[in-house]
Amino acid sequence: MSAYKAPLNEFMFLLKYLVNYDSHAELPGYEEVGMEMVEAILPEAAKFFENIIAPTNLETDQQGTRLNNGEVQIAPVIKGLGAQMSQAGWTGLGGSKDYDGSGFPGVVDLAVQEMLQSANMSLSLLPLLTKGVIHALSLYGTDLQKQLFLTHLTNGSWSGTMNLTEPQAGSDLSTIKCKAVPNDDHYLLTGQKIYITWGEHDQTENIIHLVLARLPDAPEGTQGISMFLVPKYLVNSDGSLGRRNDVKVAGIERKLGIHGSPTCTMIYGDSGGAVGYLVGPENKGLMCMFSMMNNARLSVGHQGVAVGERAYQQAVSFAEQRLQGQSADAEGRSPIIHHPDVKRMLHTMRALTEGGRAMSFFTIAAEDRSKHRPFGHEDSFDLQIVEVMTPLVKGWCTEASMEITSLGVQVHGGMGFVEETGAAQYMRDARILPIYEGTNGIQALDFVGRKSLRDGGEALSKLINEMRLDCQKYSEMGGDLGQLLELLTKTISQCEQALDHLLSSPEKASYVAFNQMMLFGNSVAYWLLTKLAFSALTQINNGSSERYLFQKISTAKFFASQILTRNASYLDGILNEVESFDEFSVEDFAR
Repeated sequence: MSAYKAPLNEFMFLLKYLVNYDSHAELPGYEEVGMEMVEAILPEAAKFFENIIAPTNLETDQQGTRLNNGEVQIAPVIKGLGAQMSQAGWTGLGGSKDYDGSGFPGVVDLAVQEMLQSANMSLSLLPLLTKGVIHALSLYGTDLQKQLFLTHLTNGSWSGTMNLTEPQAGSDLSTIKCKAVPNDDHYLLTGQKIYITWGEHDQTENIIHLVLARLPDAPEGTQGISMFLVPKYLVNSDGSLGRRNDVKVAGIERKLGIHGSPTCTMIYGDSGGAVGYLVGPENKGLMCMFSMMNNARLSVGHQGVAVGERAYQQAVSFAEQRLQGQSADAEGRSPIIHHPDVKRMLHTMRALTEGGRAMSFFTIAAEDRSKHRPFGHEDSFDLQIVEVMTPLVKGWCTEASMEITSLGVQVHGGMGFVEETGAAQYMRDARILPIYEGTNGIQALDFVGRKSLRDGGEALSKLINEMRLDCQKYSEMGGDLGQLLELLTKTISQCEQALDHLLSSPEKASYVAFNQMMLFGNSVAYWLLTKLAFSALTQINNGSSERYLFQKISTAKFFASQILTRNASYLDGILNEVESFDEFSVEDFAR
């Protein structure tokens, strides 16, 4: 397994030329975290994750997690690393200063989280879910709940989970059975939750569960679900920890990947009722939880970028060392990196990774602006960007991660199929990403439904117009990159065709949803890579000879010639008739 190296040049380039960080740092609340500070802290974060966390990845996978007498035992190699991250300040980098955070923008925290996710994806899930709990409590928690819980969650001394799924209630949460009964100033919860990531462990002092449950008089369906805060250890009014709550782990899953992350079955109220506290309005728990879930979906999308980056780096390292065949570029036996098909695979991995990273930074920057806008600033477009891009970041980036990690195995050849190289682990770990926090089929339905049809395509039309404005902006610089703009113009046309067809045939929405999501994901990724290519060209025209700038332009060209061509297929799938979907009866699928 090759060493991991944080792509600092990528982070800095995106912050400077995609996010325009100098202006970003002028937003209210970010004035003290300018570019000089970012340039100082990101290399320090890189040292931490490259030297301390990344070397644990393969061993974490091999050691896995175990349940012993009701206690979850995590991989010994990562014990204490969560506390080290917390003490080093990386856990609370993007957290509010009001609650012991460092107050950096989300786009800076995103870079640090990518380093963690590339270094050890299983471990990264511990703070990922905690950030979601922080987000939900910040929006819907009472003043007392914020006072008692947010500081500990932000600095990483406590962790958090989200409890939705039950044995009979997967993506359809209308059948949730977990109950919450009022009892003085709190509620007593009884029920079972499954697939709870890091639901039980001893790596933080307390675990704060956000649990969906029904009140006794709640209506049926999704309108009768409330959200409750259930701590592992009760918290006294002075903030100290009290007795163990009536919540325990009943089992942990044996999984395809992320072996170092305990996925737990949780039992609430086995001895009378777990003490919980209502968060948000009664019967509005799904709305409250979705604020947390949308936050998690963006994080999961960037996990796809992160695991893709790690797989790419290892594939490059292997291809540089593996001798096989002959190439015109090298004497004698040639490292396989000289062979055109290996170049194709490596460049595909790189282009998809960089396209996904650009999408994620673009979206989180809009989220930052929407939360920290200057007084009187209109935030509706930034909010629309976040809404529209969330299913694209989660859906497209995680689909891309499956392709990237699979290509990583292929570059290794037979050695990729052998666990000791580590290439297979990235593919196994990545396989969960299109599934959890809402399958990609659900992301696609969300994209065509709530994010397209509900507003008559208004937000998407604005996004398409931004693409068109960039075509006009860069037309004067075209030159050698003129073909990128020609293809961007074609891409805009494809997006408009797809959106017009959807709006005129809404009855086909569920049939074309996946192709619609992939078409727009591909298109936005290409648009952003084109923007970055022209930013690189500007630096070259100003006299820079940095190799990285030429790489950015070459990657955009490769995406245009080898990946953007998929749009024609996606568009055909959208425009073609869908009768064949329903020609099969349910019985016809059986052999």
